Amino acid sequence: GVARSALSGTVQNDVLKEYLSRGTYIFPPGPSLKLTADVVAFTTDEIPKWNPTNVCSYHLQEAGATPEEELAFALANAIAVLDAVKAGGAVAEADFPKLVGRISFFVNAGIRFVTELCKMRAFTELWDEITAERYGVEDPKMRRFRYGVQVNSLGLTEQQPENNVYRILIEMLAVVLSRNARARAVQLPAWNEALGLPRPWDQQWSLRLQQIMAHETDLLEYGDLFDGSAEIEAKVEALKDETRVELARIDEMGGSVAAIPYMKRRLVESNARRLDAIETGEQPLVGVNSFTESEPSPLTATGDNFLSVDEDAEAHQIESLNVWRTRRDNARAEQALAGLEDAAHEERNLMQPSIACAHAGVTTGEWGQTLREVYGEYRSPTGVSASQTVAAGNGLQALHKRVGKIAEKHGQRPRILIGKPGLDGHSNGAEQIAVRARNAGFEVIYEGIRLTPEEIVATAVQEHPHLVGLSVLSGSHLPLVKAVMAGMDAAGIGDTPLVVGGIIPAADADALLKAGVARIYSPKDFDINAVISEILDLVEKKLPSL
Repeated sequence: GVARSALSGTVQNDVLKEYLSRGTYIFPPGPSLKLTADVVAFTTDEIPKWNPTNVCSYHLQEAGATPEEELAFALANAIAVLDAVKAGGAVAEADFPKLVGRISFFVNAGIRFVTELCKMRAFTELWDEITAERYGVEDPKMRRFRYGVQVNSLGLTEQQPENNVYRILIEMLAVVLSRNARARAVQLPAWNEALGLPRPWDQQWSLRLQQIMAHETDLLEYGDLFDGSAEIEAKVEALKDETRVELARIDEMGGSVAAIPYMKRRLVESNARRLDAIETGEQPLVGVNSFTESEPSPLTATGDNFLSVDEDAEAHQIESLNVWRTRRDNARAEQALAGLEDAAHEERNLMQPSIACAHAGVTTGEWGQTLREVYGEYRSPTGVSASQTVAAGNGLQALHKRVGKIAEKHGQRPRILIGKPGLDGHSNGAEQIAVRARNAGFEVIYEGIRLTPEEIVATAVQEHPHLVGLSVLSGSHLPLVKAVMAGMDAAGIGDTPLVVGGIIPAADADALLKAGVARIYSPKDFDINAVISEILDLVEKKLPSL
């Protein structure tokens, strides 16, 4: 009963970054971008206080983006949304500046404090420049870069996890100290997220950091502390110059949608270089590749230092969903879905039909399936096959020679199938293992994210890999891995070695090893050459029996 005009809030619907980093997409980029443009156009008229899109650079950095890539790819994605809305003609020219003023961003802040601070100042200045020059927005308030931030999770370590508290603090400072580029909202990961899901107390610890910064310090009493700094100014200008070059390149390709394969490849390559620097020690990581000696930690001594997932949660959710469907007016739900399908075929704005679906009790799964039948499904490029990164520390050359000898001896190269089962779209680990194995001389089969156990098994039957590797970061490793193993057994390939990587608690790792998994890898296994060497050991044992 609340008037739409009174509603305020933010929706995170930057779908283009999903094709590059997180994997939460269903449809091809074109229809997906239309959905975002529909939300933007609808809210401009109906919900003027709403932030209709939240452009996310956060996930780009998590996928390995350099500061310049994070700046350029996020700004290019924002431009793609605004261009799509403008081309649709649903927003009056006079209202367009107000629409631009409602765009918000969700940004990442990494450990390189000065660079990250300068990146945020570059973001604010470039957005002001783009909105003025490209879209003719005259009101400086409408050109303001409005952003929230979550500090980096990619750099959190399983080794000496208590060090993560300091990392989180330093990363937060980069986005709050410079007043002219200060985050509107901050969210912080917990110290133990490389071990498992944080408990309420762990989350409270991160929350208290924000409250101390806001209420105990004098940070908010002063203007921008960095105005007039020659060092800061020079770094900001350098970041802006490199970002403009990258934006021009993406523009020449036809914009973000057309440039998805290019941007995905760049992210995979940048992440490979980052990991290589950690392996070689070029990039120090305290507690991982330097200062590794440690006193026993009372924080991790008990083994009960993260939140365990309720094993019955899936069953409860399915039961709740079935009850929901029996209690609703199914005729009304079917009618709403038919209206949604008609609107999609006719390329009308889908917001009003989607709201009608919600009021009729339609589930998100039914909504998505209806649009699948109109738009189809899509598999984004993995970025692996086109990656040009080959540097990987001193061990790669030895691995390459070893693979060559095995291939010569057996008349075939070692073949590895890498699978991402379930809905988990975080593919960094799988991509980097695939790239390194390929660079070592393996034949690599990697078909991307969101595969069912049945699809992985079918590929294994068809491709005859010497080893299957599964990557799971969703917490659902036990049921998914066991389903793949059961399928392999049923298909007569149960003797193919299977290894698993992810954030897997010790107790679950023991259970998987007892079930027949050959190796378990977690974030502490940062030496990818060593991982590939162990995989090669397993392949060598398998090859003579083929």
